[in-house]
Amino acid sequence: MVRKRNDLCITAPNFFRCPISLDVMKSPVSLCTGVTYDRSSIQRWLDGGNNTCPATMQVLQSKDLVPNHTLQRLIQIWSDSSRTRSPATESTAVNSVTQAEAKSIIQQLKSNLLLPPGSHGENISGFISISLQCMGRLILFAKQSEENSNFLSSAGSELLPALVSKFSKLPMQIQASEKVFQLSYLLFKNHKSALEQQEIIIDDKFVAAMLNFLQLGSREFRISVAKLLKIIANLSSEKRHLLGENDDVYRDLLRLMISSEWDQEAMESCLSCLLTISMPKKNRLRLVRGGAVVVLSKALDEAELSVGSTEKVLKLLEIVSTCKEGRVEICGNEKCVEAIVKKVLKVSTLATEHSVTILWSLCCLFRDQRAQEAVTKSNGMAKILLLMQSNVSGAVRQMCSDLLKVFRVQSRNSCLSSYDTKTTHIMPF
Repeated sequence: MVRKRNDLCITAPNFFRCPISLDVMKSPVSLCTGVTYDRSSIQRWLDGGNNTCPATMQVLQSKDLVPNHTLQRLIQIWSDSSRTRSPATESTAVNSVTQAEAKSIIQQLKSNLLLPPGSHGENISGFISISLQCMGRLILFAKQSEENSNFLSSAGSELLPALVSKFSKLPMQIQASEKVFQLSYLLFKNHKSALEQQEIIIDDKFVAAMLNFLQLGSREFRISVAKLLKIIANLSSEKRHLLGENDDVYRDLLRLMISSEWDQEAMESCLSCLLTISMPKKNRLRLVRGGAVVVLSKALDEAELSVGSTEKVLKLLEIVSTCKEGRVEICGNEKCVEAIVKKVLKVSTLATEHSVTILWSLCCLFRDQRAQEAVTKSNGMAKILLLMQSNVSGAVRQMCSDLLKVFRVQSRNSCLSSYDTKTTHIMPF
């Protein structure tokens, strides 16, 4: 049994693990956001009175749990094949860490990190080697179970300030940096309330290091860095400002979305972080210059996005459409406008609202001829007419009405004249 448990913990593909427990899912079920969890874990979350998706933090329109039979079959196939593997995985049982050992390792690592500068003498490589061994064992310990992960984040929360302060000043190879950032993420993610009360020095050097590793290292590591950036952005306005002022953040997060081949975890972390740091008006131009319109339009057109990710992509495009440079980019990209039109009435109420707001901004508020032509070509007005007859908010209804008026006037001298005569009887004005 020990061998089986450790084999699953160590070698299981990430998408077989529950985002809550980090264990291999026994009964995978999907929420309306498209994210899949283990039934027992998500049921505990919902029974606790929560009404949001843990991964996307989107408010749940429905709490129905839909069995993911395809994923369950894949897990079963993988599980069956893992039993026939070489006994090499027995070594993982030897390397497993108990809570008592983890506590001792935490104390040892903390003592090393808190030593004053220069106390390591010329043996800095020895200090790094010992520290990395400690971190590797703690990461292994946290991955064994959700209980261990929570124990680490609670018992080791005091490690984080020292960890960030010490290692942001030391030259390290990619493999060494992976352990530093992986442990930082594990400490951050489950113990945020305690961390917010501490003076965690996350300066330009630390941010620069994270951005550097968004382009290097393994795919799993780069996704972990994106997750860490997301958490840091939400810690305080000061840290949000620090990230938002860095032009490279936008470019590198957008590039990771593409290079990860639209990986769901990468998309969620990158989109959430971009939304957080892009809210101030002065940062919206940075988002545009980072290539947001091209990447986001590709995401809408090519990627199999969850409901939550689609809503975030459209929200970012809505933010982009509020600045002149963003509107120029969107209107100059016909596929982007077409992709936005396609999402009306197809994803969720929130996605439809974001889509209509973008179209209204381009076609009505700023009267861009290219956007109007793209909407017409995509049969967008038929969708707007259908939307007008559905149960929508007053604001969305008014924007739909404005759009129809613009296109009705335009149709009198265009190829839409036949469209106008066929639908006059259902026009809402």
